[in-house]
Amino acid sequence: MNKGQTIPVIAIDGPSGSGKGAITQRLAALTGFHILDSGALYRLVGLAAHRKGVDNSDVAALAQLAHHLDVVFEPTGDPEEPLKILLAGEDVTRELRTDETGVLASRVSPIPEVRDGVMALQHAFRKPPGLVADGRDMGTVVFPDAPVKIYLTASAESRAERRYKQLKSKGIDASLHDLFDSIKARDERDMTRKVAPLRPAEDALIIDSTEMTIEAVFSMVVARVNKGLGSNY
Repeated sequence: MNKGQTIPVIAIDGPSGSGKGAITQRLAALTGFHILDSGALYRLVGLAAHRKGVDNSDVAALAQLAHHLDVVFEPTGDPEEPLKILLAGEDVTRELRTDETGVLASRVSPIPEVRDGVMALQHAFRKPPGLVADGRDMGTVVFPDAPVKIYLTASAESRAERRYKQLKSKGIDASLHDLFDSIKARDERDMTRKVAPLRPAEDALIIDSTEMTIEAVFSMVVARVNKGLGSNY
């Protein structure tokens, strides 16, 4: 086992709107672990490519963007938006959370060369005392040795409603119908893609939060973390 593998990782996977972000932030605050918002990395690649006019067919250029992504995550202390995300020094936090950028991310993320570049970046976030990694393939591909793996899911209807409320609370215009259609389409792309399809790891705790409060979900997650890490948080 190499040095990196001795640093614990809590892998939180699941589809968009399943509550991964909220659970990740709570776990990081509880454990003192670092945070990896892996979805943001692909959103950043998608956004950077869009801004530079790089077509999805230009795999070499996309790979270069992924390998040399200039990204900084800054804690804000704001529970509603706990991370400020900087791309080449520019605050793009709000733009990254739009559904349009999510679609850009979903289009570039299946490309193997892009994933190779992002993979190295993801591994660099694994630092003491530990890491809470939020994504779609954290437990299956990026950190398969993670001692704790959680897979959060919920119905597409409830996830669309959550996303709609979140965007409206931030003053971002949104259509519930369009969000639902987008979530269904992204689920289909993510679950059927050839590279790292969205699925729970075999040893993951699967939680369907459709009818659950965030507190109930968090309680189940903490119990699994304590068991997996031999801790008492």
